[in-house]
Amino acid sequence: MTIRVLLVDDDALVRAGLRIILSSAEDLQVVGEADDGAHAVAAVRAHRPDVVLMDIRMAEMDGITATAAVRRLDPAPQVIVLTTFQADEQVMSALRAGAGGFLVKDTPPAEIIRAVRLVASGDAIISPSVTRTLLAHFGTSPASDRHRDAARRLATLTDREREVATAIGAGASNAEVAASLFLSEATVKAHVSRLFTKLDVTNRVHIAILVHDADQA
Repeated sequence: MTIRVLLVDDDALVRAGLRIILSSAEDLQVVGEADDGAHAVAAVRAHRPDVVLMDIRMAEMDGITATAAVRRLDPAPQVIVLTTFQADEQVMSALRAGAGGFLVKDTPPAEIIRAVRLVASGDAIISPSVTRTLLAHFGTSPASDRHRDAARRLATLTDREREVATAIGAGASNAEVAASLFLSEATVKAHVSRLFTKLDVTNRVHIAILVHDADQA
């Protein structure tokens, strides 16, 4: 299956570099480009990509607003946000807006290709170590309404589901969750699928954000 990718960045050189990288993979196809978040929605409608690589910092419309807009479309593409810094202060907002993860712009080409494949399959593309770094960086008290909403949603889980969610919030992979809870990886995957449904989220990053928000006083 060919994965269709749309590039959204106000720097033509960045777009050109990403196009070269992605075009080197036989299963990836760059179907279009947009030079600003304001053009991203129209480009998604025109090209119907599976994955959008979205710059965060753009002049006319930032990547956070554009991410929220394209994720409201039906069907909605997966979004990977691009940032210059691993702990960009806007990354968490972009993830809350519906992005499936983020990449720093100096990510090696092979990892960019792997990330697109992972997010196209519905997985998150933030590694466990980066998840821990990101959530720790944004560990200041969030808005109280986010805390209440996260606590309410997590309260619907069984004890075992809450244990799995907490482990994901700490950045654990399926294998690490399985080892720590003495479960098989297949059982962990089943729990993760139920978490997606019960918490109304689309990937592991959003589970981690909910756990993070619920733990903040």
